[in-house]
Amino acid sequence: MSTTFRTIGLATVLQLGLLALAGTAFGQSFGAKPVPNASIPGVTAPRGTPGATLDIGDQPGLVPPEDDEAQLDPAYRRQPVYFRTTEAAGTIIISTSDRYLYLVEGNNRAMRYGIGVGRDGFQWQGLEKISRKAEWPDWTPPAEMIQRQPYLPRFMAGGPGNPMGARALYLGQTVYRIHGTNQPDTIGYAVSSGCFRLVNSDIIDLYSRVPVGTKVIIRQAVTL
Repeated sequence: MSTTFRTIGLATVLQLGLLALAGTAFGQSFGAKPVPNASIPGVTAPRGTPGATLDIGDQPGLVPPEDDEAQLDPAYRRQPVYFRTTEAAGTIIISTSDRYLYLVEGNNRAMRYGIGVGRDGFQWQGLEKISRKAEWPDWTPPAEMIQRQPYLPRFMAGGPGNPMGARALYLGQTVYRIHGTNQPDTIGYAVSSGCFRLVNSDIIDLYSRVPVGTKVIIRQAVTL
């Protein structure tokens, strides 16, 4: 092979390599980005978006890690935030679409907690009050839940492996609660049968801050 042909061949290879690198960079900048947690079975959209549903059943007996907050995406960790509202300090405001629970502190501030919310068909909104509080609550799944998940126990005493978690705040006379969870990886998703779940470390913190009678507002979204 002549020197001229070898030179042309090398130049062609270099050009093709540069084009491939440019195409990769273009795809990374403007193409589809990887979906967070896409490897988890049942995840339909990135965590926290309105369509983010996690198709996973309750797991009675599963004991979460002691440092369950460490498993949270940083966006869902407990933190003080700016929050504009006319509601009185001490009010709980739940934003179903954003997957956040806000405890109003006054002066346009609130403590924000990441939560798991009800799946499609189990989401709701309204005004309630905390009617009861319980530490390490027992769990009696309703008949409708057992029909959907026949493997569930008919009764389970409170404890680390209980899906109700470390604390529960009961909402009025409804069957719904704000409670802990033994599945910390479900925070940020639409996953429950209508209750609102927090990691155990967060529900313990919230439980210590709010009394029975606390006003709870459940909305699809809030305006900051």
